[in-house]
Amino acid sequence: MVHLGFGQSFELAGTVTGISGQPISGGSILIIKKDLGTVTNRNGNYSIQLTGGTYIVKVTYLGYKPVEKQINLNSDQTLNFTIIPQTENLEEVIVTDNIEGINIRDPEMSVSKLDASSIKKIPVIFGEVDVIRSLLQLPGVSNAGEGASGFNVRGGATDQNLILIDDALVYNSSHLFGFFSIFNADAVDNLKLYKGGIPASYGGRVASVLDIQQKTGNSQKLKGEGGIGVISSKLTLEGPIQKNKSSFFLSGRGTYAHLFLKLTDNANSAYFYDLNTKLNFNIDEQNSLSFSGYYGLDYVNINDSFTNIYGNAFGILNWEHQFNEDIKSSLNFSYSQYDYELDLALVGFNFQNDISNFDLSYQIDQVIHPDLSLSYGLSTIRYTVNPGIIVPTTPESPINPRQLNNKYAFDNAAFVSVSQSLSERINVQYGMRVSAFLRMQDKSIDSYANDNPLLYDNIRDIYVEAEPIETISGNTSKVNKSYFNLEPRLGISYVLDDNTSVKASYNRMVQNLHLLSNTSSPTPFDVWTPSGTYIKPQKLDQYALGFFKDFENIPFTFETEVFYKSNNNRIDYIDGANLIANDAIERVILNGEGRAYGLEFYLKKNTGKLTGWLSYTLSRSEQRTPGRTQGEIGINNGEWYLNGYDKTHDISLTSSFELSDKWVLNSNFVLQTGRPVNFPVGQFEFQDLNIPVFEGRNLNRLPTFHRLDVSATYTPEQKNKKWTSSWNFGIYNVYNRRNAASLNFEQNTSTGQNEAVRFSIFGIVPSVSYSFKF
Repeated sequence: MVHLGFGQSFELAGTVTGISGQPISGGSILIIKKDLGTVTNRNGNYSIQLTGGTYIVKVTYLGYKPVEKQINLNSDQTLNFTIIPQTENLEEVIVTDNIEGINIRDPEMSVSKLDASSIKKIPVIFGEVDVIRSLLQLPGVSNAGEGASGFNVRGGATDQNLILIDDALVYNSSHLFGFFSIFNADAVDNLKLYKGGIPASYGGRVASVLDIQQKTGNSQKLKGEGGIGVISSKLTLEGPIQKNKSSFFLSGRGTYAHLFLKLTDNANSAYFYDLNTKLNFNIDEQNSLSFSGYYGLDYVNINDSFTNIYGNAFGILNWEHQFNEDIKSSLNFSYSQYDYELDLALVGFNFQNDISNFDLSYQIDQVIHPDLSLSYGLSTIRYTVNPGIIVPTTPESPINPRQLNNKYAFDNAAFVSVSQSLSERINVQYGMRVSAFLRMQDKSIDSYANDNPLLYDNIRDIYVEAEPIETISGNTSKVNKSYFNLEPRLGISYVLDDNTSVKASYNRMVQNLHLLSNTSSPTPFDVWTPSGTYIKPQKLDQYALGFFKDFENIPFTFETEVFYKSNNNRIDYIDGANLIANDAIERVILNGEGRAYGLEFYLKKNTGKLTGWLSYTLSRSEQRTPGRTQGEIGINNGEWYLNGYDKTHDISLTSSFELSDKWVLNSNFVLQTGRPVNFPVGQFEFQDLNIPVFEGRNLNRLPTFHRLDVSATYTPEQKNKKWTSSWNFGIYNVYNRRNAASLNFEQNTSTGQNEAVRFSIFGIVPSVSYSFKF
């Protein structure tokens, strides 16, 4: 192959696998003394263009022994590698942001990577390993507090995170209202969290992208692992379907705390279970096919008067094809669904809602020459939103049966992304995403006087809902409202020396799907709604600048970034807004704006007996909803106010120490500014009741949040090499800090005085779990 202006060039390509045949994703391919390199994709494949000559090729992956091979390249060549772990002991927690300095040159920034075992040593509550709680130890990532669902990135809301598992969309990332996440750590191969500098191939959310890849099954022999904990257990099986050609992976887990409640005659019940699977088929050298699936369910019952059932499910089929040494493609077809059901026996009604989507995408990756590569593709998503069905369950129920209008929409996009090396020091990644969102008509459409569904009462200075003047029938196959947007992306790195670089990025993101929630931590009851006539797409612009240092003589890396982002068309709610079973949501919302800015530090140590990291974030996140006309006061008098995700200071210190071959000690300390809340500024008496008076939004904060967790992993001497095991002993919240989930102001029945009552979810929680592999 000849590239004009670059001399004769050949392709070096191949696959990197572990000793069990599993592909190594994110492994580094380095050309020694040539300052060139690349990384393997999710299937362990790599490709790099080189001029003819003799080279030493080195493969590295944290937790595995490096491998070097010398080659004489005079034609296109295939070179495969098999790497082995550095130890047979339980894998370590490792955050892999910079591998052998390769990311120093890469313009990719504001990205955190965790491998499959990164989550397993951070002490967690009840001993249940949790992906989300691992993310919370990284700079720029937080949540609303203990027991809160989801996560917040750089001051963004939970619904502003795009969550993908094997490229399939996930709507709710939490089990049991936020106590656990839906991600089974034994099923996770690796993950990447994009906080900024998001590539053009991603879209649909404005805060972050969490891209999780499930493990590919062992194609050579049957293997398994599992664990037994205080309230949950799990089991994983993997092995070949046809040796060296195809494999399966199956992992399931479930809780059983409700069984102990039954033994004590407790009528309450709460549990969850989930199942992950992946099938992989290597058809030939050019084609591979895979199927991934997930199903999870939560069940909560309180005294047979309240029953709550909700869960996620998805399935995705992926076909990867290698056209030639320079061009490869990926075709994905997926279906995702989130269901919610609430049964209130006391009132006598059942409420159900759901959201689902079909997603079809096609992407091509092309190498033009060693300094220039392209990625481009198309995607379309069809959303179906069922806002709710209300059905009476008893003859005495005061509830009338009702079906809210289903909502339909198409989210289409095309993108192109370019990675280019401009010089020895300057590397760039730039691209454009074009999105076309089509909101279809509802079966019934309300119209309002002056096209205004929300009126303003100048006398009382409050917003009131407008009554529709007409309701007409719609056609769900016709477009009611369309939005077209351009989303440019840019990243650049400037290399100061082999171990130091400065990076900058800009990205515009557009979000056409909104979560209706007026709480700082979304609940399963919250409902998604697409953009339309009265709800505009959210648009976010983010700028980031960072300094990255990989110290040469000491095992530390250091990163620091500053960021600023502004968000338009963020939904805000009028005071007293009712979001439950509301078929005219446009009558209680306004379009506001948001902004967030901050500084992040990240110092980590990846080698030696003592490993870990220190992260610190200084940030501010605010929201404003001014009046639509000069006479309106808007929300909070049109002034900026702190949103529920603001954390001025956020410090996390995580460490792991190899005490001996049998014992590993782990710890995690967290210190955060309290969450913004409203406290009453006064009270008045009405019918012998003291009624609190509030002024403004989020003018106060909960007390400072801090907690220390510790754990110890004991791996006994393994007499049977076919069966290995370990014990984990943990203490969550060692010094029993009663962190406030909320502060409620109540009237003391004895003294008649108002008092603040702190509500805490967890004190000290010990745990023990047993893990095994075979």
